[in-house]
Amino acid sequence: MIRYHARWVVPVIASPIRNGTVVTDGATIVYVGEPAGAPPGQDIELGDAILCPGLVNAHCHLELTVMRGFLEGLEFRDWIVRLTTAKRVVLSRDDLMDSARIGLVEGIRAGITTYADTSDSGVVFDAMLELGVRGIMYQEVFGPDPAQCDASMEELRRKVEALRPRATSLVRVGISPHAPYTVSDELFAAVAEYARTHDVPVAVHIAESAAESDLVERAAGIFADGLARRGIVLQRRGRSPIEMLDRNGLLDVRPLLIHAIRADARDVELIAARDAAVAHCPVSNAKLGHGIAPLCAMLAAGVRVGLGSDSVASNDRMDILGEAQAATLLQSVALQQPDAIEARRALELATIGGARALGLDSRIGSLEPGKAADLAAFSLGGPGVPIQDPETALVHVIRGGDATLAVVDGIPLMRDGRVAGAGAELRARVEAAAERLRAWSVTVDAGGGPVPPESPTR
Repeated sequence: MIRYHARWVVPVIASPIRNGTVVTDGATIVYVGEPAGAPPGQDIELGDAILCPGLVNAHCHLELTVMRGFLEGLEFRDWIVRLTTAKRVVLSRDDLMDSARIGLVEGIRAGITTYADTSDSGVVFDAMLELGVRGIMYQEVFGPDPAQCDASMEELRRKVEALRPRATSLVRVGISPHAPYTVSDELFAAVAEYARTHDVPVAVHIAESAAESDLVERAAGIFADGLARRGIVLQRRGRSPIEMLDRNGLLDVRPLLIHAIRADARDVELIAARDAAVAHCPVSNAKLGHGIAPLCAMLAAGVRVGLGSDSVASNDRMDILGEAQAATLLQSVALQQPDAIEARRALELATIGGARALGLDSRIGSLEPGKAADLAAFSLGGPGVPIQDPETALVHVIRGGDATLAVVDGIPLMRDGRVAGAGAELRARVEAAAERLRAWSVTVDAGGGPVPPESPTR
């Protein structure tokens, strides 16, 4: 057994313990409490640190890590078109794999032990297995034209059936019909039926932007214009994007709803009634100018909510503690109410909330005997730092870069800030891919690049 000692232990589901101890036996937590009551074992002194559950990133795009800083200042559709075109034209499968690897290294260094990733290439599944993290990779599927539905489903089946036999106790596969502007009603319904039949988790980008709402509610706007140019017949698809998913049966499979910014009171009620979950991405939502999701209303309705970083192409960093702070601050701004979400509640979103959103709360998200030994520790920066409340410190003071320990299923992935596999060769390969992206962008801006697709995907 291993006994981790820290200045503060934060179980999340119970009050913080000053000078506390967590004991693990293999992959399982067996004790949380005062050192005097701990069973014998090997001692690891974390010192002036906060020990808490491993953080949960409820939504990311790890294969896009190489695109950090590549898509600044673009309107949403232009952002998507440039992303997808560059990904197709510039990046190889090996580039995407390296991008996913370095994204996971960044996340591990930020104390993130569980990831819910949506991926088109599928490389993230292999990267998760290689780096030893816990996670779900949602295989994306696209098809805005109803005539594509059968072909899109056949491709999805082929990809999922190749991945599912390789799933482990840590890494699973899910499916993700991308978004209303890339998926027809027929395809949403087919994905829902597949999920029911094969018992696979589902994630979907939804209620994210005004342009998406224009498409669904009015069959108008920039997405509608692009689809119409492809000859796709458009009609109003629902009162709202959330209602449209319900009409197509997708809410019946309790999906993870990514963003859900433009969800009104009726939508929130519907999400809660169907026991769907939400991946709240406050920094990405703000950076892309989409707005502030009704987080407080969702929590009040009992919706399962976790925090996501989204891709660093729309965020620039993977820091779930930073997302927790942004969630609190933006809700206070939106509601004009101090501490609309208290630090303790925000920390729950970063841990047990994310676990609930992914259906993993029986195994992870809190420090308690019987749960998986997924741990993270964060430095308090040296002796003498006044920390009155470690939960508030985690949300408003500490950043992901302060992580010193990350453990998954009892196996340390990071000790003293060092992550296995984070070598100079990987960094050099990713930097070379990023330079190719920059050079391509210069060519496109000069008028010499490929013509962007009419139907964006991401």
